[in-house]
Amino acid sequence: MTVRRPAPPLVSGTYRLVQSFWPEISKERKLLAFAFLSVLASIFFQVLEPWPLKFIYDHLFLRTGHHMSRLPFHVTGDTKVVLPILAASIVVVIALGAFSDYLSAVFLTRAASRILAEIRTKLFLHLANLSLSFHSENRSGDLLTRITYDIDRMREIIVTALLPLVTNGLAFFAMLGVMFWINWRLGLIAIVAGPVFVFSVNHITEKIKATSRLQRAREGALAATTSEAIGAIKTIQALSLQQEFADIFSAATVKSLQEGAKAQRLSARLERTVEILVAATTAVVLWGGAQLVIDKVLTPGDLIVFINYLRTAFRPMRQLAKYLGQISRALSSADRILDLLHTVPVIRDAPDAVDADDVAGVIRFENVSFGYHSRRMVLRDMDFSVAPGQTVAIVGPSGSGKSTITNLLLRFYDPVAGRILIDGRDLREYKLNSLRRRFSVVLQDSVLFAVSASENISFGSPGARQEQIETAARQANAHEFISSLPQGYQTIIGERGASLSGGQRQRVVIARAALRQAPVVILDEPTTGLDGQNESEVMLALERLTAGRTTLLISHNLRAVRNADSILYLADGEILERGTHEQLMALDGEYAASYILQSTTGTYQDTQQAV
Repeated sequence: MTVRRPAPPLVSGTYRLVQSFWPEISKERKLLAFAFLSVLASIFFQVLEPWPLKFIYDHLFLRTGHHMSRLPFHVTGDTKVVLPILAASIVVVIALGAFSDYLSAVFLTRAASRILAEIRTKLFLHLANLSLSFHSENRSGDLLTRITYDIDRMREIIVTALLPLVTNGLAFFAMLGVMFWINWRLGLIAIVAGPVFVFSVNHITEKIKATSRLQRAREGALAATTSEAIGAIKTIQALSLQQEFADIFSAATVKSLQEGAKAQRLSARLERTVEILVAATTAVVLWGGAQLVIDKVLTPGDLIVFINYLRTAFRPMRQLAKYLGQISRALSSADRILDLLHTVPVIRDAPDAVDADDVAGVIRFENVSFGYHSRRMVLRDMDFSVAPGQTVAIVGPSGSGKSTITNLLLRFYDPVAGRILIDGRDLREYKLNSLRRRFSVVLQDSVLFAVSASENISFGSPGARQEQIETAARQANAHEFISSLPQGYQTIIGERGASLSGGQRQRVVIARAALRQAPVVILDEPTTGLDGQNESEVMLALERLTAGRTTLLISHNLRAVRNADSILYLADGEILERGTHEQLMALDGEYAASYILQSTTGTYQDTQQAV
């Protein structure tokens, strides 16, 4: 029985990379074909380069009519005419070879840029579609490193390492063929080093790749630490934690640099091994070739060509260690990208999923249980319904599971038990993006992007006309303050809406939700943190938004939910009380106690503590 040996890591890694990205690579077939033809032309001129020198030597030393062995043609004529022609031909051949190298680099660079741009877009889209559970378990800095640095590393290596490696590798085999044509004995000497070289390269590059992969992980951790610190800079400064985070950053930097230094040591070791191997091979060929010239088996020109080929062919072998080290590091970056691309979203469309374009907005929770961690249920046997056009408020202390209901309804997660129905059909039977388009969402921490006010609103319905955007802004009480901005609707809003007040940010978000015109509205703590004036304006905008729509209102502010058609009071993941405001007040239970306390103290920060 024959045991199949695994392919070398470099070969198998490259094959896996090409196979995984073949759809993107195949789109650039023409550019890659031009690059390959340019490489072949470059190889031809590299092989041709030493022959004028051979003719010069043989013309000078064998002009007495001695048989010029192995010459493709005889050089005869006046030395004063022949030598300038041969000397000029050296310049012409080198110039044509350089031009071919230039063309191959241009074509490959253009193809690589297009291919990697598509891969980066594909990676970004895949990352954006991964489940919320994935993002909660992975640090954003590491993901940012994969989509930026790792892609850039691949592009850099393709041009600076992979192209020279392929060109010089093919040139080596072409020159080796000519060496055998000149003298097969010397050709055999030249390839004796091959097995030793392959063994050394395979052994060391495997270590380089493993080290480089660990270094990429260290760099991801470093980026994550930086991103976390910048994102929480206000808290860090308020608590005077600058030095503590600097120490964390420094420790991560040291670990990253240590792995980088280890990779450099392995690359240097590989280069020295190749240099010794090349020097030994050249010495043996020189000794054997000189004996053949003395025995008149070879001409001096033959030996010159042979040694020139050795110098040229083995020159890339000296650099091969560097190339292979760089490619190994690129492959470790590619592995990180492939690992991310091969991550399957936990929440995804079923094969037979249908569009949710015609839903009216009937919501039904049937005995729904859910926990972010399997050992602790956040919701237990949740059972309630929301009729079309009805407003249901969900209240209760922090940690009771209110926002989890929103996460399940938007299908960021799936229930552990039970099911959620929209118009009598399980959420999992709808196409995910189609389903989410049927919701208008206003959250406590709704995000604005660093684009114009008009664009921020238009994200609610991409492609909306400016008149529609302004109508939605009027409905959200946002038109007046947006019009007063320096460039009106075209004013660029700072990152996360930093240039606006809390109330202004929330009204822009409400305008975005209004533009969407979805049948179901989800409001999750929409007025938290707003002062009296801003709260009044936001509440008026919300009334316009929810008119005639199925609405789920989640709030700590019990005064804001008094007019809801039904109120659910949650505690420890269960519905403790349900009914209208009047019914719950008459019940004189937890809701009534919380409402009275809020009305007395004027605060609704946490009903858990109040009760």
